[in-house]
Amino acid sequence: CDSDKELFFRDKQGTYYQCQHCRGIFVASEHHPEYEEELSRYREHNNDVNDIRYQKFVEPIVQAVTKHFGPGHKGLDFGAGTGPVISALLQKKAYQTELYDPFFHNHPELLNRKYDYIVCCEVMEHFHKPSKEFELLANLLNAGGKLFCMTNIFEPGIDFGNWYYKNDKTHVFFYQQETLECIRENNNFSTLEISNNLIIFSR
Repeated sequence: CDSDKELFFRDKQGTYYQCQHCRGIFVASEHHPEYEEELSRYREHNNDVNDIRYQKFVEPIVQAVTKHFGPGHKGLDFGAGTGPVISALLQKKAYQTELYDPFFHNHPELLNRKYDYIVCCEVMEHFHKPSKEFELLANLLNAGGKLFCMTNIFEPGIDFGNWYYKNDKTHVFFYQQETLECIRENNNFSTLEISNNLIIFSR
C-alpha cells in the first residue's frame, strides 16, 4: 500500500520489512529472485493433477467454488502453475476454468475479460507488487464475483525466523489479517472471509 516501512527481520537469506499501515511483511526488493531463478524453482513444484495428496490440499478452494458457483459461470485460475490441479478437479464437475500464469500459461488476452470467480492458490505470497496484482484481480471480477485465495497467513505467535514458509526464496510477501482487511478496503471488495488458509474476497 506504499506506506512507511520498518525493519522486521534480517538473516542470511535477506532483509524483511513490515508495512506500518497494513502490517504486510515483505522481502527487500534487492533480494527478490530473478526471472530465471523463479522459473527454475517453479519447475521443481510437483503439482501432479493425479496426486491425491495435492487434491486434498486444494479441496477447500474447490468446495468453495462449487458452493457459490455453477458450471455455467466463468472462472480463471490465476497462477495455475505447471499442474493446474484445481482446474482439473473443477473440470471433472463440468466447470470450465481458464488458465493464466506468467510463466507457464502466459495468455495476456485472458486479462482483458471478466470472470465470475477467480482462484489464486499458493500464488499471492509470490507477488512482487501485491497492490498492483490485487487491483488487477478485483477489476477482472464481475459484480457479485469472488476471489478465492490460499496462502499461509502470518500470526503474531509464529516464530518468523524459524517459519518454514519464508524459506522459499520465491515467497516474497506475507500477509496478516490486517493486511487482508486493507486489501478488501483498497479494492472495494464487499466482504472478506478467512477460514484457516482459505481467503475469500467478494465483489
